[in-house]
Amino acid sequence: MDRATVRRAAIATFIIFATNGFIFASWAARIPAVTQTLGLSTGEMGLVLLVGAIGSLCSMPLVGPISSRVGIVRTVRLGGLLAVIAGGMLALGLLIVSVLLVAVGLAVFGIGIALWDVGQNIEGADVEHRLGRTVMPQFHAGFSGGAFLGAIVGAGLSALGVPLPLHLAAIMLTVLVIMVLVPRHFLPLTAHSAAQPESPNDGGSPAPERKERGGARAAWTDVRTLLIGVVVLGATLTEGAGNDWIAKGSVDGLGTSQSGGAALFALFVGAMTLARWFGGRIIDRLGRVVALRLSMVSALIGLAVYSLAGSYWLAAIGALLWGLGAALAFPMGMSAASDDPRHAAARVSVVATIGYIAFLAGPPFLGFLGDHLGLRHALLAILVPIAVSLVLAGATRKPPV
Repeated sequence: MDRATVRRAAIATFIIFATNGFIFASWAARIPAVTQTLGLSTGEMGLVLLVGAIGSLCSMPLVGPISSRVGIVRTVRLGGLLAVIAGGMLALGLLIVSVLLVAVGLAVFGIGIALWDVGQNIEGADVEHRLGRTVMPQFHAGFSGGAFLGAIVGAGLSALGVPLPLHLAAIMLTVLVIMVLVPRHFLPLTAHSAAQPESPNDGGSPAPERKERGGARAAWTDVRTLLIGVVVLGATLTEGAGNDWIAKGSVDGLGTSQSGGAALFALFVGAMTLARWFGGRIIDRLGRVVALRLSMVSALIGLAVYSLAGSYWLAAIGALLWGLGAALAFPMGMSAASDDPRHAAARVSVVATIGYIAFLAGPPFLGFLGDHLGLRHALLAILVPIAVSLVLAGATRKPPV
C-alpha cells in the first residue's frame, strides 16, 4: 500500500476523532444547563447520563464483529448517523422539558458513539501499524482538540444565552456532512481485524487476510487483553470524571458561573490535547510503561488538587495537571490491544468495552456521592482506579515478537 494512501487515511482518521470529541464536548460543557432545564439534582442527572452509558456498553462488544463484516467506513458512518438522530431527540426533549425523551436520546447517542469510537480506534491502530510509529495519541489529540473547541463553543454560547437545542441542531448538521465526505478516505480494508503488516517483497500490497475462528471469544479469555482493559478502565474513569463533572463541580463547589465552569472544562481538555499531540514522541522515547506511570502520577496529583482547592485558580492548576495525566492512558491502551493486527478489532472491542464500564458506573456513583459529600470531594474516589492503573501499567508493554 502506497504512503500517500496511508497519509490520507491518517488525516481522515484525525478528522473523525476530532469530530467525535467536538460533538461530545459540546454536550458535556452544557450539562449544567441541561440539569437546570430539566430540574434535576446532581444524582438524578447522573442517572440520566447512565442511560447513555448503558447504550454504549451494550453495543460496544458487537463493534468488532460488525466492523469485520461490513467494514470500518460503514461502521463509523452508522455511528455518526445514530449520533445525529440522537442530537435531534435531545434538542426536542429539552424544548418540551421531557426527561424521558432526553434519556432515550442519550441511549441512542451512546449506541452511535460506541460504533463510532471503537471503529475509529480500529482504523487508527491500522494506520499506526502501516506508518510504523506511535501516532495513536495524536489521533486522540484530535479528539481532545475537537473537545476543546466544543467546550469553548459551549462556554461562549452559554455566556451568550443561546438555547441548547439550537446549538445541538447546528452541530448535528455539521456531523452529517463530515460523515458523508471523510470516511471514504479510510484504508481500503473490509476486515481490519485481519490486517497484516506489508510484505517487503510484494510491491507494497497488503498481505493476505487470515481468518481467525472464535476471535471475539478468544479476546475475552486473553489475560493480557483483560489487564489492559483494567488499565483503560482506570483511565476512562479518570478522563470521564473530568468530562462529566469538572464544569458542574466548579459551579457547585466554587460558586463560579456556568461559563466559568465550562472554561475550566476547556482547560482540562486543552491540557489533554497538548499531551496527546506531543505524547507519541514521549512514548517512543520512554516506552509505554514509563509514560503511562508518569501520566497516572500527574492525574493523581491534579485530581487531588482540583478536588481540595479553595479557589478557582488553584482548581485550574489541578485541572491542568489532571488533563495532562489523563491524556495518554487510553490511546496507549488502544495501541497495546492492537499490537497483533490480526486480532486488533476483537481486542480493541474488548478493551473498549471494559473501559466503558467506567461510563456505566462512574456518572451515577459520583452523582450520588456528590449529593452527600459535594461533587468535588466525591471525585476523590477516582484516586483508587488511578492507583490500580499505575500498578498494572506493565501489562501495556509490547510483547516480544
